[in-house]
Amino acid sequence: MHTFSGTVKGMTCGHCVSSVKEEVGELAGVTAVDVDLASGTLTVESSAPLTADAVRSAVEEAGYELTG
Repeated sequence: MHTFSGTVKGMTCGHCVSSVKEEVGELAGVTAVDVDLASGTLTVESSAPLTADAVRSAVEEAGYELTG
């Protein structure tokens, strides 16, 4: 099991969280996605290592910015 963590900027509501979870969850090998609205913390578990670029692209596809 591999874990990727980062911070998502720009989320303001539960729909924002759902959008990020949906896009990141579509990445190959992803088994779980957790997003905390208050802190912006994104935690992704996967069966294989994920690149920061892949996660960043998915977050941007949802309309937000990945930092850290």
